[in-house]
Amino acid sequence: MPVTVGILGATGAVGQRLVQLLDPHPDFEIAALTASEDSAGKSYREAAKWRIDVPIPDHVAEMTVGATEPDAVPDDVDLLFSSLPSSVGERVEPGFAEAGYVVSSNSSNFRTDPDVPLTIPEVNPDHVDLIEVQRDGRGWDGALLKNPNCSTITMVPPLAALQEAFGVERVDVSTLQAVSGAGYSGVTSMEIIDNAIPHIGGEETKMETESRKLLGEFDGAEVHWLAADVAASCNRIPTLDGHLENVWADLSEDVSPEEAAEAMAEYPSMDLYSSPDPLIKVFEEPDRPQPRLDRNRAEGMQIGVGGVQATETGVQFNCLAHNTLRGAAGASILNGELLVEKGYV
Repeated sequence: MPVTVGILGATGAVGQRLVQLLDPHPDFEIAALTASEDSAGKSYREAAKWRIDVPIPDHVAEMTVGATEPDAVPDDVDLLFSSLPSSVGERVEPGFAEAGYVVSSNSSNFRTDPDVPLTIPEVNPDHVDLIEVQRDGRGWDGALLKNPNCSTITMVPPLAALQEAFGVERVDVSTLQAVSGAGYSGVTSMEIIDNAIPHIGGEETKMETESRKLLGEFDGAEVHWLAADVAASCNRIPTLDGHLENVWADLSEDVSPEEAAEAMAEYPSMDLYSSPDPLIKVFEEPDRPQPRLDRNRAEGMQIGVGGVQATETGVQFNCLAHNTLRGAAGASILNGELLVEKGYV
């Protein structure tokens, strides 16, 4: 029997990606859709300004959109995927968890709270067990699990490979981020065409904190964040999808570019439907990965790495991920698969 799922914030950019990915998923069945008061009561076809380059699934298009509140979601829904704006998620997600729903959320609220697991399944699947601490402390029957920011999720798997093999002491990263990361109305054409914007509000802080939590150690009671300095500079560029990042990592050991590349290429995927194998594709070509050429590899769930070079203190490399697939909707679904695998759903 498939797991019945709902989507909170189903009409937005990430909500539409969730519909796209969940409709053919062999283990999940969409049973509920929610959105704002303006959309509640309408069919999904009416409520969603569909912008994905595949048609709306027919049965989803005719579903009625409900209000984003626990009473509006059927009791038999096993798992909720949240793509709510963080200001809304902060207000309503705890209510769903308290009402007994398990929520896999892409929203940025609560990501660094000490009792909220922040996970990339291939990197730190054991952190999901922080749910037990969460339930004990908050008295919830449900649970709240987060995936990281789309820029964070691009660099952390390669860093996890380096941390496991050699130890990471410091990270500096400069990002080249696609416009879809800001949502459909987030950056106007007059702002971004023939331009680059060297600031994305709050993005640097997310990368600097979330990466250290993801790479930390869980002792059964709390996560001890990675004791490394992380500094980020985030930039918006006129590509549609795919975040490209330039990373400098200081390592605990002297490492050749070949050794670093091998560690990243051999870093394991996970036996989950949405986890690609290999997880990280390491390119030998000096001009790869590129957003237009490489963002859709493995259905948009693979991390691309290239340009691996030695520095005086470690290595430099470039990495790429599809920001609305691996970095948002796909990450949330992968976390949902982990919740099922671990028995929380």
